[in-house]
Amino acid sequence: MMTTNFQLERDDFGRLVLIDAEGERHVGIVPVRAFPLTAPDQGLSLVGSDGREQIWIDRIDQLPAAMRATLDADLAARDFAPILQKLHRVSSFGVPSTWHVSTDRGETEFVLKAEEDIRRLEGGALLIGSAHGVQFRISDVKALDRGSRRLLERFL
Repeated sequence: MMTTNFQLERDDFGRLVLIDAEGERHVGIVPVRAFPLTAPDQGLSLVGSDGREQIWIDRIDQLPAAMRATLDADLAARDFAPILQKLHRVSSFGVPSTWHVSTDRGETEFVLKAEEDIRRLEGGALLIGSAHGVQFRISDVKALDRGSRRLLERFL
């Protein structure tokens, strides 16, 4: 576990507060992952309300447990990206089209505006952007059921 020369806490309004090595308090800190999809536990910047980096953290998993839990709560709210588990149907094989899917957060539907909104990531993963800005992740296309893969292939 790494030794930290700073502390994190929440103020009365629920904002994240960084207390640096000199004891100065920085209110309204926002944790920002450097590589949220490919290396989510590596490279985290704690950014102040002025937009400047206050602290750089190489590995989140080496922080003390309480500090890691505080950061994980903020990051979970910021990095909302449901994992797409099954495609039930699509309204058409052209775009825009409405997709009816199951995710790790439940069943939903979204609109795919353009085929460019499907991005390939390392290791066979995909990131699908909806018309409302929600990013749906598919960790491994090969892990989807056969029907889902066949629907998805029409857009790839």
